[in-house]
Amino acid sequence: MRLGWAPAVLLAAIAGTAPATAAQTDAPKPPAPSRIQVETVAAGLANPWGLQFLPDGRLLVTERAGRLRVVTRDGNIGPAVEGVPQVSAAGQGGLLDVLLAQDFATSGDIYLSYAEPRGNSANATAVARARLRLDDKGGGRLEDLRVIFQQQPAKASSLHFGSRLVWAPDGALFVTTGDRGIARDEAQMPKSLLGKVIKLTPNGAPASAEAAGPGWDPKIWSIGHRNIQGAAVDPATGLLWTVEHGARGGDELNRPERGKNYGWPVISYSNEYAGGPIGVPSKPGFEQPVYYWVPSIATSGMAFYSGELFPEWTGNIFVGGLQGVQLARLVLKDGEVVAEETLLADLDHRIRDVRQGPDGALWLLTDDAPDGRILRLTPGT
Repeated sequence: MRLGWAPAVLLAAIAGTAPATAAQTDAPKPPAPSRIQVETVAAGLANPWGLQFLPDGRLLVTERAGRLRVVTRDGNIGPAVEGVPQVSAAGQGGLLDVLLAQDFATSGDIYLSYAEPRGNSANATAVARARLRLDDKGGGRLEDLRVIFQQQPAKASSLHFGSRLVWAPDGALFVTTGDRGIARDEAQMPKSLLGKVIKLTPNGAPASAEAAGPGWDPKIWSIGHRNIQGAAVDPATGLLWTVEHGARGGDELNRPERGKNYGWPVISYSNEYAGGPIGVPSKPGFEQPVYYWVPSIATSGMAFYSGELFPEWTGNIFVGGLQGVQLARLVLKDGEVVAEETLLADLDHRIRDVRQGPDGALWLLTDDAPDGRILRLTPGT
C-alpha cells in the first residue's frame, strides 16, 4: 500500500542562548514516498513491549503483564515461558525489553528489563540475566536468573521506567532509565540512576573504572533524560542514539555521549500538562537534541536500517509512535535529520517496538490488548 505524508514544515533553528548544537524540528518530507507491504505475522498478544530474533527463526516477545512468549514465523504464540521474574505490572510498568546475550549461541542467556517491585508500593527498573531453555511445546523456562542492575532510588510510581537494552560495539550493555514521573529533578543528580543512560559489563559492573563526570555514579554514561523508550546503535558509526518522551511536546532524538548532560528538566521543548513551559529551550552546559517533535508522537522503539530489501532506507532511523500511532522514518545527513516521513498512520495502531529482522524486513510490535500484533514490512508496488 502507498502511505501518506506528514505535514511538511521548513527546518527551523531555535532562538535563544547558543546551545552546544542547534536543535531541529519539523523536517520536510523526502522527495519520494515509501512503498511498503504490511504483513501481520501474529496477533493476540497483550501489550507486547520487546522483540528479539532467535537463531532458529523464532521470535522472543515480552508482554507487559509479565509474560515472555516464543512466536513461530507462521504466527503460533507459545505458552508463557516459566521462571520470569516478578514484575510490577501497573501503568507503564511490567516486563519490558528483551535482549539476547552476545554469546547466546553457546550460553543460551538472555537479558530482561522490567519494573521490579521493591516493597511498600515502591518499584524501579531492573535488568536480569538468565539462561533460556526452550522445550518441544513452544515454550520453555528461565534458569539461573540473576539480577545484574537495580535502579536506585526506588519510587512509588507506575510511570517512566525507560528500559531499552542495547549492546555497545565494545561489548558493554547500555540500559536506559526514566525519571519515574514524580522525580524529574533526579535526572540531574549525578548519584541517582533516574533519567540516565547506564553502561555496564555483561555481568552488571560499571563498564568503566572511572566515573564519566565529577561525583557521578560510575554506572552512568549520560544524564538529564526524561524517559528513554527507544535506543539503537548506528551500525555505520557505532554511536548510540536514543529517543525519549517529552511531556506536552518535546519528544527528543539524541546521540548521547559519555559524560554529557541532555538537560531534562532544565532545558526542554515540553510544556506542563497543566500548561506553561518546562525549563527553557537552551542553556549553556546542556546538550541540544538532534531532533524533536512538537506535538509529541510518544516515541518508543527505534532501529537503524541497514538491510537490502529497502536500499533507499539505508542509514535511516525508524521510530515507533504511541500517541502518534505511526512509524516515523528519519533521513539523516551528516548527523542531522533532513527529512521525515510518517508511515502506517492509517493502521491506527500504537507502535511499541521496531527491529530490523535477519531477513532485511522491518518488524514492529503494536501496543494493544488483547490484540497486540507482530507486523512485518516489505517492499510494496
